[in-house]
Amino acid sequence: MKIGSQKDFVSGLMFSGLGIAFAWGASNYSLGTGARMGPGYFPLILGIILAFLGLCITFFAVRNQAEGGDPVGGIAWKPLACIIGSNLLFGVLLGGLPSIGLPSMGLMVGIYVLTITASLAADTFKLKEVLILATILAALSYVAFVLLLKLQFPIWPAFITG
Repeated sequence: MKIGSQKDFVSGLMFSGLGIAFAWGASNYSLGTGARMGPGYFPLILGIILAFLGLCITFFAVRNQAEGGDPVGGIAWKPLACIIGSNLLFGVLLGGLPSIGLPSMGLMVGIYVLTITASLAADTFKLKEVLILATILAALSYVAFVLLLKLQFPIWPAFITG
């Protein structure tokens, strides 16, 4: 068996592995039925779909030949750190860290920090464009989560509202 595209092959295996893990994890929850879905129904279906897509990608990676084998490159550490770090910072800022005395900074501050930190992963960084994007994301998040879904979580920093 000759692998045509190493990148697609590895990606397909990764997708399949994650899909299987999510489907397996969802099986610990009540599935319910199609009409009355339980908490495990949606993750199970998404896990199965992701695993199937991964198998398709893996199959086509073996079947189709790419020029030069399309080898897997090195790990891009800067984008990886920026994206994972931005998500961690968002979580910490949204809820705060009482163990070290950091109060909640709320949704708005969290989204701005998330957007700016994630944007540092790119080769170019344009502050004006990033701030416009962060403003749009903050407004849409407020409308979707607070006004429409009525979720209860801090919007502004605790020292402003409390």
